[in-house]
Amino acid sequence: MQECLQRRYPEATLPRVVVEQPPKVELGDFAIPMFPFAKPLRLAPLKIAEMIRTEIGSGVIDGIAEMQVAPPGYLNVRINRAWMASELAADQRPPVDVPSGKILVEHSSINPNKAAHIGHLRNAILGDTFVRLLRRAGREVDVQNYIDNTGVQVADVVVGFTHIEKKTRAEIEALTRLPRFDYYCWDLYARVSQWYAADKQNLQIRQQTLHAIEDETTEAAAIAEMISVAVLRRHLETMERLDIEYDFLPRESEILHLHFWDAAFTKLKDSGVLTFENEGKNKGCWVMRRAGTGDVPRALPHAKTDSRKMNGAENAEDIDDVLVPIEPKAGVDIRPSEISEEDQKVIVRSNGTVGYVGKDIAYHMWKFGLLGRDFGYRKFYRYPNQHECWISTTHGEKDHPHFGDVAEIYNVIDARQSEAQNTVIEALRGLGHGEAADHYTHFSYEMVALTPRCAAELGYELSEEDKARSYIEVSGRKGFGVKADDLLDQLIASAKQEVDSRHAEVSERERQQIATQIAIGALRYFMLKYTKQSVIAFDFKEALSFEGETGPYAQYVVVRATSIFRKAAADPETFCAEVASHIPPADLAKFLRGEGANEIWELWLASSKTSTVIDQSIATTEPAYLAKHVFQLGQLFNTFYHRHPILSEPDEKRKQFLLATVAVVRRELVRCLSVMGITAPPVM
Repeated sequence: MQECLQRRYPEATLPRVVVEQPPKVELGDFAIPMFPFAKPLRLAPLKIAEMIRTEIGSGVIDGIAEMQVAPPGYLNVRINRAWMASELAADQRPPVDVPSGKILVEHSSINPNKAAHIGHLRNAILGDTFVRLLRRAGREVDVQNYIDNTGVQVADVVVGFTHIEKKTRAEIEALTRLPRFDYYCWDLYARVSQWYAADKQNLQIRQQTLHAIEDETTEAAAIAEMISVAVLRRHLETMERLDIEYDFLPRESEILHLHFWDAAFTKLKDSGVLTFENEGKNKGCWVMRRAGTGDVPRALPHAKTDSRKMNGAENAEDIDDVLVPIEPKAGVDIRPSEISEEDQKVIVRSNGTVGYVGKDIAYHMWKFGLLGRDFGYRKFYRYPNQHECWISTTHGEKDHPHFGDVAEIYNVIDARQSEAQNTVIEALRGLGHGEAADHYTHFSYEMVALTPRCAAELGYELSEEDKARSYIEVSGRKGFGVKADDLLDQLIASAKQEVDSRHAEVSERERQQIATQIAIGALRYFMLKYTKQSVIAFDFKEALSFEGETGPYAQYVVVRATSIFRKAAADPETFCAEVASHIPPADLAKFLRGEGANEIWELWLASSKTSTVIDQSIATTEPAYLAKHVFQLGQLFNTFYHRHPILSEPDEKRKQFLLATVAVVRRELVRCLSVMGITAPPVM
């Protein structure tokens, strides 16, 4: 359609074609609004629709049966039902051009100082699902999990072990071998926060420890390494329970020790992205223009300055960053900043400390292959499927996969980091890497809280005020929250009770496996069904419900479809490939028209949209579209199931058609759930 209009109006700048679903299938299978084209073409929407219908006509494009113009300005399209059903049954998809270049998705990025919690699960599930979406679309993807192992949070746990519990290095090492060492650190981290609050002088210990752990030769650094590695392994084990894997774990310690910031700082100054402030509240700081306030300034090249390694961190929980000073040399001609104070973003403070954003700019230059430096790599974690996860080091193994130097980046980071993410993008643009900046996406999302009922079920004491709230916020620093493993354990236990009551005839081991599949399906679906910008209030009862928009509901639809084939003594995949795909178009046409056929056709039409919904989820970075598609397909199937006796159908050809309908819907549901990281158990 767009090509048709562009041929007629070559000078016009046309918007993208939007395809909508009419409220009733009787009006058409698809509707294309003409309103966006009215202004650039200077024509009434109805005239544009009529022009396209006349030029393209019916039957010219494969699969289009009819086009109708509908007021106030729609082009309604009807599909050739037999053609569509035949293509879908044979699993034929239109060819697509897959863009070249590798995509890097960074997600999870949990501080390695305590157990993962429910908020981390939303990040990891969103990120993992997006990776699956991209791979389903044929893209090559690297999955990275950034490890801030020299930041404030790790320093606080080191302080807890060495200054509160006064444990030796050997004693700490023995504790790291506990099955759930991350839980021990969770409690200790909360105690450290209380220790700081009791006496502000104790914060000086944090400062000293931060400096110490950045120097790899110190005892504190060795303890920090030991703690962070042990906790990191626990994080990987937790995520493995959800079938979430990583390819590479870049660590902040190597960004420090391999002097990534040195290289980035030089480039940022030479390009004029960073300028020096000689007056005002930011006097003595290196600044850049705050994202969204105008063009990043470019200054004349100036002499190099000394820069040494940084050693701090800043995140949503704690924005302290303490880094080794970077000071201008005496006599160096420093070009002053011409950015107004309110538009300045401080990258290097007057005392020489480098903020979180500076470190992040260097890291993202590496991601795009723009830094001129690289990590060392070593194998760190092997998954049961033998997939190797690598970790950064200063001197690594010779033979390793190639990481970094990617075409596109998606960072799954919560909404509170928007300004920092935008600043990195503007820095890349200021360095002259506009294409890289255009292919850098902040995959933003909101927080996860608990319903009061869920908090009470987890054993937390709530005030009357808390009970009246719509959700209860969690805080790792206060020790209030839901550890990821505890949440999974409780979900599995609750699902197991239901499975035990329904399927006592099944072995204990099988019931445990089924309960695990249901629990993981419930959790993953719950985290995905809400749009990213929604605050989630998690609730056990809602997530595990077998009714409504839940994972167990979607799994149950697949189980129901599978049971039909089990009763028919047929395999659904084999039936789809060998029977459904060979039903004559004339038979398909016969059963997809006439009285009552629209309902079944809607089910086939919905099943055909999987690829479109996947593309939509990628384009909008919104997996909730896929969750909604699964739910709607499940609803349509359940209506079909209750209204059409399948195995008792006396007409053999119609019976084959109904079974083909079940097989196609089941295939698409299994495919969609797989992209969501969900599998359906044999029974429920």
